[in-house]
Amino acid sequence: MSSILRLMPIRLASFALLACVLALPSRATIEYEISLAHPELHTFHIRMTVPNVSGSLTVQMPAWNALYEIRDFSAHVQKVEAKNGTSPLPIEKVDKQTWHITGTGTITVSYGTFWDEPGPFATQLNSEHAFINPAMILMYVPDRRTENINCSFASVPSGWRLETPAPLESFQSNQMGQSNQMGSGWTVQSAAFDALADTPFEIGYFEAVTLSGVAKPISVVVHGKIEKRQEFETKLAQICRYEISLMGGAPFERYLFIFHVGEGMGGGGMEHANGTAIAAPNENILLAVSAHEFFHLWNVKRIRPASLEPVDYTKEQYTKALWFAEGVTSTYERYALLRTGIWNKNVYYAELGRQISDLEARPANAWQSAELSSFDTWMENSAIYNRPENSVSYYTKGAVLGVLLDLWLRQQTDNMRGLDDMLRAINERFGKTGKPYRDHEDLELICTQTAGSSCKEFFDSYVSGTKPFPYEEYFGFAALKIRRVIRTSREAGTQTLFEISEDDSASEKQKEIRNGILKGQTSKPAAKAAD
Repeated sequence: MSSILRLMPIRLASFALLACVLALPSRATIEYEISLAHPELHTFHIRMTVPNVSGSLTVQMPAWNALYEIRDFSAHVQKVEAKNGTSPLPIEKVDKQTWHITGTGTITVSYGTFWDEPGPFATQLNSEHAFINPAMILMYVPDRRTENINCSFASVPSGWRLETPAPLESFQSNQMGQSNQMGSGWTVQSAAFDALADTPFEIGYFEAVTLSGVAKPISVVVHGKIEKRQEFETKLAQICRYEISLMGGAPFERYLFIFHVGEGMGGGGMEHANGTAIAAPNENILLAVSAHEFFHLWNVKRIRPASLEPVDYTKEQYTKALWFAEGVTSTYERYALLRTGIWNKNVYYAELGRQISDLEARPANAWQSAELSSFDTWMENSAIYNRPENSVSYYTKGAVLGVLLDLWLRQQTDNMRGLDDMLRAINERFGKTGKPYRDHEDLELICTQTAGSSCKEFFDSYVSGTKPFPYEEYFGFAALKIRRVIRTSREAGTQTLFEISEDDSASEKQKEIRNGILKGQTSKPAAKAAD
């Protein structure tokens, strides 16, 4: 019996370069060299070389990346110096993240940056591996972010290997499949700083596999250990195939999962344009996060809210659309697990009931809308803000809204269309064209077009507003019953929990809508075969 995943050759080099051979226009190239010397000291040594400087150069370190939190990566920076050839140049720190250098010609900026934080939202260098989110360690030139970039790695420990979500054809090596030798390194080219910032690197000792049975190459690297590998491989492949089919094809040439598995690895997942980095203690959590992050290929990485474009690394970017970008992605995380058979319907109902219980247990749900929760995300690093009376999660509220919206669309159209159709329509209009959508107006517009009737009341009441969610009415569209259960325990006290079950007296229409939710089906008649 063949495995869903097979061991794949790693594109490694000995005293050679891994270079992206993307067709880039002839223009100035900014170069970075990242030294991994003495990884046990947890300090990356960076050299940034900027050509064609006329009189002065301003460089900045991003204040945020990966999380919607101001984290001031400049706090990690040590000993910033600048030279023109061998001559030191005057350098002045202007604010917490900006340096001004006086000089002309080609200027080299050198500094160290200390990182030893596990997880996909951070960066780490230790004796076992390096995981890099480039925006956390690399300065940039504010008015030259669109210029070509060469990013090279030096003093790489012997035997370490590299993977990144760069396109497969972008890697070249003189000696394929060999482990790295001390002192050798790799060079990766990028068309712009923003593209490099969205390209994480895993460097070290890891297992590497490639997924088979999907439309386009999907690679996996594992730092740590997956216990039930065969079972995990099968389920991960099912998730990827389902979501690609749902959205009408893969929007990538090659995709990379970077997995950090085990205790002490951090937690959560971070989406990137052609890959994801995920940390989890076990396979079950890893699969759930994978279903979420893989769907981000469409929702948020290509279907982008206009409020997040272009990226401003210096300050907060406020958006009202995270309930959709993250919350509805959570809806599809659960749909993928359900519709591939990884979950049965009872597990799905229990999880949906838990989400509703979590949402309704927070007093702030009565006054903080899904859009306001999205807007206020920048305060999530505050313990006070995260109290139940002060905020709700746009992940949870958005995930529940996604199910309610699906039920409403199916009811309005006699199960001819649903949320799947709305997502595909948004992808056609915005994801495939590269045009960002307006946070509220375009979502409501596509919803209205999908329903064939106005979605204004739904959006005004439940997305922008805080009207109580109509659980009984909307679940009734699919003959689903929701009941409140009061439970008391010494640990949690008295809680109101919500349980969801099926109504055996369902009409045919209700059964069709229920099956539509569970199986991702509609009641559209099958196309007739050509004569």
